[in-house]
Amino acid sequence: MFLFYSKFLLIGFYFIIVILIGLIILTLAYVTSVSSPDIEKLSTYECGFDPYEDTRNNFDVKFYLVAIIFLIFDLETVFFLPFSISLSFLNSDCLVAVIDFIFELVVGFIYAWKIGAFDWE
Repeated sequence: MFLFYSKFLLIGFYFIIVILIGLIILTLAYVTSVSSPDIEKLSTYECGFDPYEDTRNNFDVKFYLVAIIFLIFDLETVFFLPFSISLSFLNSDCLVAVIDFIFELVVGFIYAWKIGAFDWE
């Protein structure tokens, strides 16, 4: 029975060590850091200029939509890497699955293009 718990005891000991090291690092960083707040450090930074607009104004989200679409299509192309590396080990079923994936990727891209998701106006 003790042999079973000894494995968990080692994991618990590891967690205690990790927490202690983290607390030591945070404490040392807090104690040794120099804090000299002034008006420039506490002000809002906006590309070197003083903030000139209210933060509650309406903002066009088109940039974010295009960025999300880019990320989606960019991350989908990452799935080609495992396929290209293991191409010699795959059978015809895998080739059909990758062709289907490419087809769905192209159809999604054409659909996004047709509905005007890439237009900036």
